Amino acid sequence: MTKKTNGKLKDGTPISDEMIEAMADEAERGYDVDSFKERNRGGRPRLGSAVASVESVRLDPELKRDLLLRASDEGVSLSELIRKALRQYVAAS
Repeated sequence: MTKKTNGKLKDGTPISDEMIEAMADEAERGYDVDSFKERNRGGRPRLGSAVASVESVRLDPELKRDLLLRASDEGVSLSELIRKALRQYVAAS
């Protein structure tokens, strides 16, 4: 007979029925929402004055290779290199 499992924590510790009961009791008592807001202030920094959009662009294999090589040479991410190139293009027009 297979033992019932409730999953594992990030560190690999099995989640016991007792742990679930303790979490349920805590939830029933209620949470301090402000403490969650303070903990979750991380994430990616803004790129500008507002939330950035994500745009999808198809690249041929040669262009992608060239971009990856250039990004590596400059020590920046592919995304940052593309943003830099677009800013230069828009400024030149």
